[in-house]
Amino acid sequence: MEGLTISWIGALAGLAIAIILILRKLNPVYALFLGAIVGALLGGANLEQTISVLINGTQSVMGTVIRVLAAGVLAGVMMESGAAETIAQAIVKKFGGSKAILALALATMIITAVGVFIPVAVLIVAPIALSVGNKMGISKLALLLALSGGGKAGNIISPNPNAIAAARGFNLDLSHVMLAGVVPAICGLIMTVLVASLLKTKGVKVSDQDIMDSDVDTSKYPALGRAIVAPLVAVILLMINPIGSISGIEALSNFKVDAMYILPIAGIVGMLAMGQGRNILKYSASGLNKMTATVLILIGAGGIAGLISASNLSAQVVGLIEASGVSGTFLAPLAGILMAAATASTSTGVILATGSFGEAILNMGTAPLAAAVMVHTGATVIDSLPQGNYFHVTADSMKMSIKQRMGLIPYEAIVGGTMAIVATIMYGFLL
Repeated sequence: MEGLTISWIGALAGLAIAIILILRKLNPVYALFLGAIVGALLGGANLEQTISVLINGTQSVMGTVIRVLAAGVLAGVMMESGAAETIAQAIVKKFGGSKAILALALATMIITAVGVFIPVAVLIVAPIALSVGNKMGISKLALLLALSGGGKAGNIISPNPNAIAAARGFNLDLSHVMLAGVVPAICGLIMTVLVASLLKTKGVKVSDQDIMDSDVDTSKYPALGRAIVAPLVAVILLMINPIGSISGIEALSNFKVDAMYILPIAGIVGMLAMGQGRNILKYSASGLNKMTATVLILIGAGGIAGLISASNLSAQVVGLIEASGVSGTFLAPLAGILMAAATASTSTGVILATGSFGEAILNMGTAPLAAAVMVHTGATVIDSLPQGNYFHVTADSMKMSIKQRMGLIPYEAIVGGTMAIVATIMYGFLL
């Protein structure tokens, strides 16, 4: 591997092959590995060097993988206990029908922000959205934008795999990345509500049959006070270090506990608070199972990130930016946008962007935290394309056809684009 530089043509070819295979419905992990192998061989590596490229790439994501697996405990508790559903129901009930769009977007944002995967968060809130939409005459397009946009906003301030990947990619604390995403997330929420409100009468409405198919038994859900314990503990522990740094309290500033410890601890405390201690094995196993697919995709993404990192593609991109006279600051959000669009996944996009362009972004003079936030928000712009799982899960959740779901993508891009623009202005130019 020493001295090996794969040509940028091989790197692009490998990435293109992976995307085509994903679109052809090959398992994304195999598609990413095959793309990495073919790209390395086309780029000038021999068989032995190709294996080294893949191993180096997958090793680079192991820190993220370990933390994602640890986060499975919290995710399992929130989903299996009904705590996430309780929080969503409480938010929608509090705001009432007159502010239905805001309530649904905020509910999905909060559910995602406390550590539930965005597709699962949409699935949790979707039955509530269908019921509200049927009563208020709100279109499915507006309802799903409220859920998806709110989920995107919550995703950039959550301890989810994408945030963990952004933090690890630039050697930052997860809490710092989450905190830095707050303002862009709020702007994303506002844009979601504005655009969704304009779409309330556009497209297909919710039918009575949609409601019958979406009935949910809420009788066994925990009380709200108990349901919020797990996310509250996680947020408090994750935020102790940043709050200590801001306030100047040395004891808090020196509190350095990794998210790998905090997220499982929060899940266990929340489980005990809900009187579900006996289900610790069940909930943790469920969380682990839900993380498995994400972990495998992250490993596949690591393989192709290894290919791009071993190539001169990032140098070519930097050269183009310098030749065009465009500010190098834009490399961070652009990397996130392009990689997430290629893989139709926020977390995979962040892994590829940080692994492939991280060094080039920092060499442009961008600070690590700024780079992380811009890459992270950029990855939310066009990450819901049909080659990804999120597109189909969310379409099914709202009983929408593929054509109807395709119509939502430009509006989702407006929400993600708003967050990326706000992050770029804040961290790329003002701070």
